[in-house]
Amino acid sequence: MRRYIFEIAVAFLLLVVTAVFLICNYLYFDNRSDITTIVVIVSTLCLAGIAFHSSRHMVNKELEAKARLERLADSINAAVIVWDADFHYRYVNFEFTKIFGYSEEDIRNGNEILHKVLPEDAFMPSLQAIINNRDEEFHVTAKNGESIATIWNTSIMEIIEKSDASGTKQYILMSIGYDLTELLNTKQELADSEKKYALSMELSEIGILLLHPGEHTLYVSEQLRNMFLLPEGDITIKEIRDIVHRKDSATIETIVSYVKGYRKTDTTVIHDASLRCKSSDGSYKWYQFRYRLIASPNSDAYGLGGSVIDITKDKEKDSLIEKMAYVDEVTGLFNRNRFMQVGQEAFEVTRDSNADYWVIITDIDNFHIINDTTGYENGNKLLQRMASIVTSQSSAGGYVARIGGDNFALIVADTGNESLPIAIINTIQTELRETKSDTFKTQTITCSAGYCKMSDSSIDFSKVLDQAEFSLSLSDGSRESVIRYDNKVHERVLRDAETEKEIAEAIENKEFVLFYQPKISLIDGSLMGMEALIRWIKPDGRIVPPVQFIPIAEKSMSITQISNFVLNEACRQNKEWQDKGLQKLTVSVNLTSVDFYQTDVISNIKTVLETTNLSPEYLDIELTESLALKDIDNAVSQMDEIRNLGVKLSMDDFGTGYSSLSYIQVLPISLLKLDRSFIMYLEQDEMSKEIVSAVIRIAKCKRIETIAEGVENAEQAAILRQSGCDYVQGYLFGKPMPADKFEEFITEHNKKLAENTGDFIHQAAG
Repeated sequence: MRRYIFEIAVAFLLLVVTAVFLICNYLYFDNRSDITTIVVIVSTLCLAGIAFHSSRHMVNKELEAKARLERLADSINAAVIVWDADFHYRYVNFEFTKIFGYSEEDIRNGNEILHKVLPEDAFMPSLQAIINNRDEEFHVTAKNGESIATIWNTSIMEIIEKSDASGTKQYILMSIGYDLTELLNTKQELADSEKKYALSMELSEIGILLLHPGEHTLYVSEQLRNMFLLPEGDITIKEIRDIVHRKDSATIETIVSYVKGYRKTDTTVIHDASLRCKSSDGSYKWYQFRYRLIASPNSDAYGLGGSVIDITKDKEKDSLIEKMAYVDEVTGLFNRNRFMQVGQEAFEVTRDSNADYWVIITDIDNFHIINDTTGYENGNKLLQRMASIVTSQSSAGGYVARIGGDNFALIVADTGNESLPIAIINTIQTELRETKSDTFKTQTITCSAGYCKMSDSSIDFSKVLDQAEFSLSLSDGSRESVIRYDNKVHERVLRDAETEKEIAEAIENKEFVLFYQPKISLIDGSLMGMEALIRWIKPDGRIVPPVQFIPIAEKSMSITQISNFVLNEACRQNKEWQDKGLQKLTVSVNLTSVDFYQTDVISNIKTVLETTNLSPEYLDIELTESLALKDIDNAVSQMDEIRNLGVKLSMDDFGTGYSSLSYIQVLPISLLKLDRSFIMYLEQDEMSKEIVSAVIRIAKCKRIETIAEGVENAEQAAILRQSGCDYVQGYLFGKPMPADKFEEFITEHNKKLAENTGDFIHQAAG
């Protein structure tokens, strides 16, 4: 402003000088008009320049002020409108556009939009009234029609003199709006949460007890008040003491001592206390108080807060729970948990004295099949019978438990007689074998056992039990096996581990090959198929028989790779022989339980058939009886899918299990293979003949063909043919042979069959 005064003064002085000059020129000079004109023009230009400069400076100052406010608005993290009192100037920041959707252009183009985003107070005629209405809540209608809760504050930010000739002032205002939507939603959620919390407390019958630090009265919830019939309002610690049973007074005093600070405790720790209190019906009931200490930020005082719940029913169940934790419900014997406790106590005795104990583990052979065929009720009766037998063998100081499934454990004192465990096991086996009832009259019930001496382990009882259970698991599947865990067993485990490693190397080095054994028709002696048999040929030429590596491969899960090789190679080789023009034969491949239950066997078979281009009718999958009966429902489902591929299904080793005949009509098989154990003494044992004949007759009724394996002489073959058996397999007609030898066998056998007209059985024997 001072600068403007100075400029006006200079202009006035210039006018005075010009006037003096004109008067002098008029009085003393002749050429008045020209000089006068020049002076007037110069003076006028000077005055205009000064006026223009002053006006431009005022405009620049107004623009700078507005630009400064706009930058300020952009830096604020809230919706901002910069405007003047006449609403001629309007500016909005990015946050305003983001929240409400209106741009600066929208705001400039219409006053109706301003009315949607600003409270009515912003349009009052009095400027003071506008800025006095602060923290006003207002629902803004956004561009998309949404109503947004806001709170507005308006302030005068600049007073600018207008650049026109009026001399009036322009008031620039800034309105800042905060979006309250999220805050209001949060408040509503908190209110809803509080309602739900109160309702859940009421429904769950949980009472709340709260003592603020430094205070002497306690807040109790409505639920807690109803539990104990407490008076209205806050209550005292004495009133709590009065409802606590005298036998639990020490418990309540311990809690009080925590609060008084006699025993400093971490305030993050949750404490538990069980005590009896007088309930609303006048009786004493058990309650659980879960609480946490609350520290005062301003003093050493402590408070506490916690929940109270009625646990009377839980307390009444304690004895039942303890029984359930340690007693087997079916047999009444102690269970594994209790057996572990007693065993550890006995183990500690062996370390502190010369005493020792035997640990014996037994299980019922094929118990799962018995359960499936006779029902779980009869299975439980058998378990009870087994419990009675095992208990009868526990001498003074002995201990018996059912530790799981059909497994029973026995601890007996060592008398110095190393044959004592064997004698006990034999007695158990004999008594179990003699179990006779209507349910089991057609079955022979047996059991196997594993055992060890407690002093054989120097770690703890769990290791002893592991050793006994491991020795039981080492059974080769034969009935009534008895194995002691000792150094020999340990060495066997090490050998098996080494064999596992060698198997993995053999797979990688392709040391496995297939041999083929012919299957012959008993009707005309024709070759109807062959069985693919795995052989392991080591680099030195030594052949490892399957019985030495298949069980180990099954345990190590490498059997899957071996089975995949067998399936692929058998189908490939069969297709190759067919492409050479040889007789089209069915090749049989054995699957283990690992292949059948733990791999995608259907997908594998389908993929191999597609890869080798072998027709499904020339592939036969052989499953063992024990595999099929392991999980009958799953087995039938899997077998149906295999049959749907067009592949044949055979049951191998039929007759080695129990109640097998009842499953013939359930399993979707087309061929039944009689186990060699029935064939070995066929010509001498009349019972074997009867069994074989009966099985063949039943199979024929079900339209199932039969094949006998292990046929080694003409007498066996003749008996089988007379009994109606369809096919045979065995050394009488051909041993397992490599692919090149079997190819020769196909040609030679068919040639001999065409040339000879006599009895092919005796010709084969000759």
